[in-house]
Amino acid sequence: MSKKASTGAAAKFYITTPIFYVNSTPHIGHAYTTIACDAVARYHRMLGEDTLFLTGTDEHGQKIERSAAAAGIPPKQFTTRIAGEYRALWDAMGIAYDDFIRTTEERHTRGVQWMFRRLQEKGFIYKGRYTGQYCVYDELYVDNAGPATPCPECGRPTETVSEENYFFKLSAMEQKLLRHYQEHPEFIRPETRRNEVMAFVRSGLRDLSISRTSVKWGIPVPGDAAHVIYVWLDALMNYATAVGLGSSEKKDQDKFEHYWPADVHMVGKEIVRFHCVYWPAFLLAAELPLPKSVVVHGWLPFEEDKMSKSRGNIVRAESVTGVLGNDALRYFLLREVVFGQDGSFSFDALVQRYNSDLANDLGNLASRTLTMIARYFRGEVPYPSKTAAHSEADTAIAKLAAETVNNFNALFREYHFSRALETAWGLIGAVNKYIVEMEPWVVAENVEKDNDEDSRARLATILYTSAEALRIVTALAHPILPQSSAQIWKQLGLKDISKVNPLAIKWGDLKLGTKLGAIEAVFPRADKSAIEKMKSMEQPQPVSAAVPSAATQPAGAHAQAGEPATQAAVGPTAAAPAPTAASVALSGNNRIGIDDFAKVELRVGQVKVAEKVKGADKLLRLEVDIGSEVRQIVAGIAEAYKPESLIGRKVVIVANLAPRKLRGIESNGMIVAASVGDKGSPVLAGFLEDVPVGARLK
Repeated sequence: MSKKASTGAAAKFYITTPIFYVNSTPHIGHAYTTIACDAVARYHRMLGEDTLFLTGTDEHGQKIERSAAAAGIPPKQFTTRIAGEYRALWDAMGIAYDDFIRTTEERHTRGVQWMFRRLQEKGFIYKGRYTGQYCVYDELYVDNAGPATPCPECGRPTETVSEENYFFKLSAMEQKLLRHYQEHPEFIRPETRRNEVMAFVRSGLRDLSISRTSVKWGIPVPGDAAHVIYVWLDALMNYATAVGLGSSEKKDQDKFEHYWPADVHMVGKEIVRFHCVYWPAFLLAAELPLPKSVVVHGWLPFEEDKMSKSRGNIVRAESVTGVLGNDALRYFLLREVVFGQDGSFSFDALVQRYNSDLANDLGNLASRTLTMIARYFRGEVPYPSKTAAHSEADTAIAKLAAETVNNFNALFREYHFSRALETAWGLIGAVNKYIVEMEPWVVAENVEKDNDEDSRARLATILYTSAEALRIVTALAHPILPQSSAQIWKQLGLKDISKVNPLAIKWGDLKLGTKLGAIEAVFPRADKSAIEKMKSMEQPQPVSAAVPSAATQPAGAHAQAGEPATQAAVGPTAAAPAPTAASVALSGNNRIGIDDFAKVELRVGQVKVAEKVKGADKLLRLEVDIGSEVRQIVAGIAEAYKPESLIGRKVVIVANLAPRKLRGIESNGMIVAASVGDKGSPVLAGFLEDVPVGARLK
């Protein structure tokens, strides 16, 4: 417990997103994690806790070094541009983060180097040499593997590296880690992820290389500038460096003492090993407190297919928020997806959920309740009768509201967002049904016709009951629907919704005579055109292949971390020649639309290795660098090109075809070539200008 908490001041709550790798611009997968953290942070602020919500960007490593080179700009300029896009998106989405850390900041460099020295002093670092496989995309060492072995995390071919490294004695931490998992079952959530991690650790841990000499873009090892610190040791430290670790200034030391350890690290399942094995191992070795909990969520496929830039199915958050607003996206992601499991995103499902739950249910409840109060009681909350005008139905709503408050809080605090919202919407459904059955408009006719006081008391009770239920559900939904809930709250004539303690909500706190605010629709119903608008916003904008925009299409921005690689097939001359684009156009048959063409992803690559395939006269095995990764490609061009003539040559590949094996070798790309002459001799596509590796052709 921090000093501040122990003196009776507000308890602290520290939550973090993973820091996002800036080899690509943000998309809805990044937004998913950030929205969930934002909702949790808002909830704890409502509880009155001293809340710190951290997010940021991971900006070092070989993948960034290559992406920046492909974009033709220095790494610092590249990372600053992409980091700015993340920050701008979170601001536009109303993400209420308290701090945004970049791993290129001085405070981070200082803390990482402090940690390295600390681990050295504790005897957990030694110098050695690593020879083996390395996945550039995941910045992951792959032990006991041969050349081009697929990465166990993402499936991309690994690269062989041999270099002097500093090593961390991860093997020495095996029993300490297992003991911590057993003594603190809440450390990894959900339980399925905890079981996976424990099984991995029990299988045996090998010492971990924590420096690189073949990479220059990173934080230098203190006292040995020939080495840069391994990107994962670097990146994981952000959670501690952001709150002052490694600083000699007292204010930073006090901040660290107050906020550390973090209460929640929220991460996607693809980086569980780094956060639940490596990170606690580093902290244990340094004798620093471990975070209280690592909460793991699943992936968010698009229409049941994992999002990937190479597949062309990445969804940008702006496409949704620009049409339906921020809260529509927030609600859909936290209601539709069971947190911790894989979900699914589609525009159709989004609009259906928006219309059903937000426009029809909550929006309709707010609109008709407040409109009737404005019409029948001059816009003031009426007095609910406790005598003749009261019914069992009124009592049932009040009882359900109390149960909803308890259930919502219990579920939300355990990160069961979908079930918590389901509980809240159960109350909304019950109140909408109550209004239909009570027919307040009919009761109002009796009041107007006969000036009947009993009818007026009954009408007041119905509308107070509806308004009070609306107040309660609006307050509960605020962490997830911050903008629209604040609008409804204002229409109810109430002040600052963020000051409402969700644990203290109780029936009857809506004050009589409260003057309503201006009433307007919060969730206008969306029609089919909304889907078309969102889809149109997803269409890529034309960009010259010779001058790629690093802001919108950085080289190597192909997929989320942890995604299997999108592989491609053999070159065009290895099988029967396909019709060329020109022949299709000239024949007038089999024409395709621009949408079909947009599905084909063409990338500029540079040949690094070329060799003949044993037993195949026409086939060459190529290793082609496309910016963020090196693809293995089998192409039928051996009769036209000598292997040595291709080294260093820039080629065009189709990057989003299904994988295919030829002569037992998996081909992960398709070389684009013209078919010339009667024999169909291949001629590789090329450029007159100097085109960066990784540039996309459009």
